Amino acid sequence: MRMNKKYSCLPAEEKGIHIINIRAIEDIGYDQHESTLLNSLSKNPDADCKYGLYFRDGKRKVDYILVYHYKKSSAGKTLARRAQQNDSSVRSTKLDQPLPGKGVQLEMGESEPHLDYHEDDKRFRREEYEGNLVEAGLELERDEDTKIHGIGFVKIHAPWNVLCREAEFLKLKMPTKKMYQINQTHGLLKKINSVIQKITEPIQPKVAEHKPQMVKRLSYPFSREKQHLFDLSDKDSFFDSKTRSTIVYEILKRTTCTKAKYSMGITSLLANGVYSAAYPLHDGDYEGENVEPNDRKLLCEEWASYGVFYKYQPIDLVRKYFGEKIGLYFAWLGVYTQMLIPASIVGIIVFLYGCATVDENIPSMEMCDQRNNITMCPLCDRTCSYWKMSSACATARASHLFDNPATVFFSVFMALWAATFMEHWKRKQMRLNYRWDLTGFEEEEDHPRAEYEAKVLEKSLRREHKHKETDKEKLTWKDRFPAYLTNFVGIIFMVGLTFAIVFGVIIYRISTAAALAISSTPSGRSSVRVTVTATAVIINLVVIIILDEVYGCIARWLTQIEVPKTDKSFEERLIFKAFLLKFVNAYTPIFYVAFFKGRFVGRPGDYVYIFHSFRMEECAPGGCLMELCIQLSIIMLGKQLIQNNLFEIGIPKMKKFIRYLKLKRRRSLDHEEHMKKKQRYEVDYNLEPFAGLTPEYMEMIIQFGFVTLFVASFPLAPLFALLNNIIEIRLDAKKFVTELRRPVAVRAKDIGIWYNILRGIGKLAVIINAFVISFTSDFIPRLVYLYMYSENGTMHGFVNHTLSSFNVSDFQAGTAPNDPLDLGYEVQICRYKDYREPPWSENKYDISKDFWAVLAARLAFVIVFQNLVMFMSDFVDWIIPDIPKDISQQIHKEKVLMVEVFMREEQGKLQMLETWKDKDKRKGENCNNHSPRLSRSHSGSLSSCHSYPLDV
Repeated sequence: MRMNKKYSCLPAEEKGIHIINIRAIEDIGYDQHESTLLNSLSKNPDADCKYGLYFRDGKRKVDYILVYHYKKSSAGKTLARRAQQNDSSVRSTKLDQPLPGKGVQLEMGESEPHLDYHEDDKRFRREEYEGNLVEAGLELERDEDTKIHGIGFVKIHAPWNVLCREAEFLKLKMPTKKMYQINQTHGLLKKINSVIQKITEPIQPKVAEHKPQMVKRLSYPFSREKQHLFDLSDKDSFFDSKTRSTIVYEILKRTTCTKAKYSMGITSLLANGVYSAAYPLHDGDYEGENVEPNDRKLLCEEWASYGVFYKYQPIDLVRKYFGEKIGLYFAWLGVYTQMLIPASIVGIIVFLYGCATVDENIPSMEMCDQRNNITMCPLCDRTCSYWKMSSACATARASHLFDNPATVFFSVFMALWAATFMEHWKRKQMRLNYRWDLTGFEEEEDHPRAEYEAKVLEKSLRREHKHKETDKEKLTWKDRFPAYLTNFVGIIFMVGLTFAIVFGVIIYRISTAAALAISSTPSGRSSVRVTVTATAVIINLVVIIILDEVYGCIARWLTQIEVPKTDKSFEERLIFKAFLLKFVNAYTPIFYVAFFKGRFVGRPGDYVYIFHSFRMEECAPGGCLMELCIQLSIIMLGKQLIQNNLFEIGIPKMKKFIRYLKLKRRRSLDHEEHMKKKQRYEVDYNLEPFAGLTPEYMEMIIQFGFVTLFVASFPLAPLFALLNNIIEIRLDAKKFVTELRRPVAVRAKDIGIWYNILRGIGKLAVIINAFVISFTSDFIPRLVYLYMYSENGTMHGFVNHTLSSFNVSDFQAGTAPNDPLDLGYEVQICRYKDYREPPWSENKYDISKDFWAVLAARLAFVIVFQNLVMFMSDFVDWIIPDIPKDISQQIHKEKVLMVEVFMREEQGKLQMLETWKDKDKRKGENCNNHSPRLSRSHSGSLSSCHSYPLDV
């Protein structure tokens, strides 16, 4: 029988196995001398294999783990477990059989119960797949004797020759022996850099990878023919654990299981439940006594700790451990957080300017002056009475904090800030690409997804049944048309649902305001606006958080029914749908307050009604900007506090606690298993699987929208975003290091589609802020009054200019106040905020010329502001090069050095060839010198002399 030497093989007598019943082993169907017993316990196996980080021999490192479920019998657990291990071991080694495991029968009642059809099918697929992995060069070791009941593990090791072969296939850039000096700054710049390094030394992480490098190894795509170029002095560390797991994962994806017309890689096997999990191992423990130093422990101490929140991130170590894609996310998050510092400082200055000038603001002083005795029209029909404008003094003073000339400057500043941030990130990205040897990297087409392969198989089987002959099948737009139609209808429905909920909240605000206005207490009537606004915003926040989770699930389902071919295509489509739905969900209530509230109210005597009973909402006398600020701040802070932080902390903790309770119940069933220490792969199996970076990016992109889109109404938004991100970085780091299984390292040279979304939000922010300043705030009406209507060049009289008059005798029947004498006197004329003709005019209550003058000024401001800021942003984009000059010089230097290395190699080959030719020539001359003495019978010797160069 042919033995598979790549499995761990130890003779049974050396392992000290106690065979209880040899009859049970014979029934399983193999001979004791021909078998290999996997995972049998030696005297101290855990110390040899470092608790699961190595194979049982303690030499071969575990690069990847496959996990599967199997059924145990309730009686005779120990014998059954060993018998099943032996059975699977033999089947795994019989690679010459077309279907491993065929003919291996278990007798009922003696060893294992008869498994059902589905379990047999899964087991056969596993056996075939693992056999194919062995044929691909991987080495496997099985372990079913674990603390987790009913769970088996397959440990995978990639030997040196497989690593070299796959590194060449994947075109992995590896460091060569050639080292070169990195260009250093000189003169004044060098002194400035040294001073900066000394100042920032306390906030630098104590990690070797983070120290500034003076020299760098020249990198080149790995080639087995050019191994002499690479530094192979330590083969064990030449390919680090991240690279080894990436190589093994590539093999797992392309290795197929073809049983019963299936063509299945590891993604398909996971989707069909043949394996329950597949993941690389963490480097070791991150806490506890006598823990060996490892990268995970170092990351936990210098990165995933709240105590080091003030330090820079060790991005190079993050990339080394998790791969380029995750490294780029945390690098981007770090750059974004750093760029929020100047934005927060300027926002605080703008806010303090508003606080300092609030007592000098003439319009708010006029509104608070009780001597003006301005009587305002009722806010609702019948139940509401007339009211004094001075009662809205607090709202007017608070509005000035955010509605002042400095907010216009801050909007321009934030637009330029967004452009600078994008350019700064592009330059940082190029530096990382150079440092991480990704300058020439191009993403290749990924393997088809499991669902796509299943759909293609289903289509080919239908075609084969009809036409008997099939070509290479693929999904066309006709196959996907029902999914596209479902996507379109589903997204329209979800957007309509969001609008309906916002409309429902509007009805709540209107009805609640009318109900509170009936209150007999003066304090209740005075706090109507604040109460309605606060409760409505809280309802909006709760709805947004709930719908965010719902829309995330719906976006994933809509993407799944499209059946994208590759993981990259799936991710991009999912991101687009999820962002669209969550953007609409988060910003629709804010858009309503900013651009629609108070625009379609009508006027006294001719109000606009909803359902013929509720009047449309009006803005406060100081404008809607204050309410927009409240809405934005509560939704932004609530989302960050509840959704981003509490959910990220609470949900993983709760899942971990549930898994702990399940394991505790299992341990109580098997005391023997409970006494054993867990292996590394068992500990990692209990961690949460990695679900991708889409949720992490999504919450930051939505936050970026809060910071830029409506920043004119809330200058403190960058400050709150900064405080949140300082916590978010360490929270995400702790989650990746301690709560999640180690993800497979993925190479990437940029952040993908997220960059385009960021650019789109930056462009949209300019337009939205232009409209907020122009239409939501009173900035433009004040300018128009100051330069067109003011008699003395000041803002005195501005409030009176913005108010129109209404004769109370013109109220519609049944809409006049029930208590017209509530203020203590009879009201003949009341005021309301609008630009309309007075009641004594010929065209009473028509829109006045002042309205058109203000509207023209507003539209002109939007056009000028938008074009000016866009031009300035594009100028910043143009003036800042995407690639730093020193990096472009280093890349050019690398190319020149690589050419020199190959030219030297070619010259060496030519010199060696010439040396060989000279030697052959001298040998030939020696033969010719002896030729006169040779007879014809010695011609063979002569010919053999001339054939010498061919042998060489």
